[in-house]
Amino acid sequence: MPQPRKTLPRYLKHSGGKARIVWTDAAGCRREKVLPGAYDSPESREAFARLQLELATSPAAPAKLSVTDTGPTIAEVFLAYLKHATSYYGKTTELRTIKEALRIVRELYGFTPAGEFGPKALAAVRESFIRRRWARTYINRQMGRVTRAFKWAAAEELLPVTVFQALKTLATLRAGKSDAKESEARTPADPADVEATLPHLTPHVREMIELLRATGMRPGEACRMTLGQIDRSKELWVYTMAKHKTAHKGKSRVVVLGPAAQEILVRHLGVKVLGPEDPVFCPSRQRDERYEAMRAARKSKVTPSQVCRKKATAKRLPGRWFHPEAVFHAVHKACETAGIAKWSPYRLRHLRGAELREKFSLEHVRAALGHSHASMTAHYAQGADATLASEVARKVG
Repeated sequence: MPQPRKTLPRYLKHSGGKARIVWTDAAGCRREKVLPGAYDSPESREAFARLQLELATSPAAPAKLSVTDTGPTIAEVFLAYLKHATSYYGKTTELRTIKEALRIVRELYGFTPAGEFGPKALAAVRESFIRRRWARTYINRQMGRVTRAFKWAAAEELLPVTVFQALKTLATLRAGKSDAKESEARTPADPADVEATLPHLTPHVREMIELLRATGMRPGEACRMTLGQIDRSKELWVYTMAKHKTAHKGKSRVVVLGPAAQEILVRHLGVKVLGPEDPVFCPSRQRDERYEAMRAARKSKVTPSQVCRKKATAKRLPGRWFHPEAVFHAVHKACETAGIAKWSPYRLRHLRGAELREKFSLEHVRAALGHSHASMTAHYAQGADATLASEVARKVG
């Protein structure tokens, strides 16, 4: 009885010194391709990884492995696009996620002419995302970022617009219709968990979390808060942001600070004298305040060598601004110390939305959270639906 053929692609050495790949297709026929580049070269390894993904997404489709000199390669197009994205987005989370998506495409198709990159290749990239165990919704967003790079290249006349139009034909992943895992829905934070976490946070982070709890601001908005952006001339203070996520659309972002938020800021600032451009929450100032408190609590006399022990050439110094990810990390560490389940500071925005929805109309909550459309507010305030439904059931039976 003949031995069954191996269906998985195998990376082998060709007699001429090049690399080749051998596999059995869906019809049971033996297939063989010579890969571009020498055996064990990065170019051939990239082509091998690319074909594996293409066969996983479409076993019957032959892969395009030949490399031509017509037009720029994927790597060249992405290099030009990243220069544009860096100046357009700046050092933001969006830029980091763009780089993450493009890096994977470049590893698979970097030597491929960009004009030959089509929906089948994009499907292979998506399969690579799925195998990394990314959530379905995140995969769809990353696919959109990859397609956006080709859209920019078409606008710059680096590629024919038909390349971008062809990529748009690939449908997004639907819930329950793929192997991609589903992400857990972001729910409001548990107020009890928030209270249990606060004693284990540093002063500036603790008061920032209290402010997020009272206002429903995004963590990044609290991190960028300066004293000069807060109008304190009236009963209700108004925080008008210079930079925010929809500023490029010509929209403004204003947070009205009520008595609870004002009390938190007054307690946090105390008698400190800050300039209009100074951040309200500052890592370096937090360190200095901690040192002052330690000196004030010291009972023995301070020796001359201990008057100032700051290192002139320290490898790592606290910055002037808090970063949202640093706040996330601090909250997670505090949750571990408190022995409770981890929660994200962004869930405080959902908690605030749910609490407001129980007392006010959807339009009021939309204005308080700073949304342009009520549909987004409904998503944030969906935690209140069960409470509102219970109230209706009690009244009407």
